[in-house]
Amino acid sequence: MERHNNFDALRLVAAISVIFSHAFLIGEGRQDGEPLMRLTGGQTILGVVGVFVFFTISGYLVTQSFELTRSAPRFAAKRALRIYPGLLFCLLLSGFALGPWATSLTLRAYFGDGGSYAYVVSNFTMINPTRSLPGVWFTKWDAGGVVDGPLWTLPCELAMYVMVLTLGVLRAIDLRVIAVLILIGMGGIWFDTASSQYFSGSALWLLSFFASGMALYRLRDSGFINGRIALVACAGLILSVPLNAFILLFPLFGSYLVIYLAFAPWLKPLPAARYGDLSYGLYIYGWPIEQAIVWLNGGAMSWWALFATAFPVTAGFAFLSWHLVEKRALRLKPRAAAPGRAKLAPVGIDP
Repeated sequence: MERHNNFDALRLVAAISVIFSHAFLIGEGRQDGEPLMRLTGGQTILGVVGVFVFFTISGYLVTQSFELTRSAPRFAAKRALRIYPGLLFCLLLSGFALGPWATSLTLRAYFGDGGSYAYVVSNFTMINPTRSLPGVWFTKWDAGGVVDGPLWTLPCELAMYVMVLTLGVLRAIDLRVIAVLILIGMGGIWFDTASSQYFSGSALWLLSFFASGMALYRLRDSGFINGRIALVACAGLILSVPLNAFILLFPLFGSYLVIYLAFAPWLKPLPAARYGDLSYGLYIYGWPIEQAIVWLNGGAMSWWALFATAFPVTAGFAFLSWHLVEKRALRLKPRAAAPGRAKLAPVGIDP
């Protein structure tokens, strides 16, 4: 279906930024030289901002999805079909192809270890997910044993879906409730709950970005999304750097800019999904492919060589994931006629 926005392009850029930033950590074991880390005085990296972009867009589109679906079972089915098929394919490849190839154990020992299966099952169910595979250690860095780092955000994303479903059933998706969610999420950022060992801390840390997307969806017909406010948001985001509050204020300023750019009248919609919606595949395959490439190279690489090598390989896997798994699964999504009108609602997009 036709797209009249740039959500596809923004998600693609966000996914590439994650691969780019991880090239520093995986290849060189440090991220202090990453461009955004330098620009923000050590506050964050470009890949983390990519996650913020994903959650902002998801907040907007998932709220729209519930409003257009108007059915809890259909909404749940659509969300499951968006995440789980592609994830399962990635986990099977990681656990039963990459793991046996990279492990220091014999194949008999590897497949006889319950951890090989626990990795797939725990990450698929998102219940106490494990990050490593038996005998697999790609590099000498601290993150060398992590098979797929970005997967930590998927349980948080799923929690946001449950939140939207709950609020929707209670007919509580309104600006007052969403404003409270934004403030609670900003409190999570202020107290750095992401450093907690508990899942709830990570979800709370990401809440305000998702909730900001929800708020902007509710405001889509109000005229609030316009160029003048976008200039104010841009100034606010720039000023947040010397205030040492870039992450804290991103839900207010950065998230606004994300949604504004999706609909900016001066920005022609880019055909970012011409070869398929590759953003999810890029996001979940980038890390393990970078780990595998560095492992083949002896355990260390320059960030630029790693990114230049890993990106086209990851794009290939993302292409196959979309066309062989994700697109086919999404054809099973239940559809229903949508009541009402959405002036700025994206046409043909349902994440």
